[in-house]
Amino acid sequence: MAFAFPDSFRFADSHEYANADGELVRVGISAFAVDQLGDIVFVDLPDVGASLAKGTSFGSVESVKAVEDMYAPIAGEVVQRNEAVLASPEELQNDPHGEGWLLVLRPSDPAELDSLMTAEAYGAKVNAG
Repeated sequence: MAFAFPDSFRFADSHEYANADGELVRVGISAFAVDQLGDIVFVDLPDVGASLAKGTSFGSVESVKAVEDMYAPIAGEVVQRNEAVLASPEELQNDPHGEGWLLVLRPSDPAELDSLMTAEAYGAKVNAG
């Protein structure tokens, strides 16, 4: 199955995305990662106000197959978390690039977005397998 990704998104090797929206960045995991996980039963996210370093674990997602850590694609402060996904993890599965977002960050260095893969490059990577 070939996956398509929104052009405005940037992706980490670990399958998290970052989508800039003004001065803030919305973070989630890709549809490819969600597909690999299978049925999602639990999501753990940091509290608002938490500071995340790029590449460090910010929470986990549990499926019927596995528990996987999620890693911050950029550094920043958590200004919002998706309470709907915490209450109903299937939201992440149903719409990972939309209503299934996980966090909103105030980036420490917005230029870090440039170090992430474009949607085209990420798509080529995950669709090649």
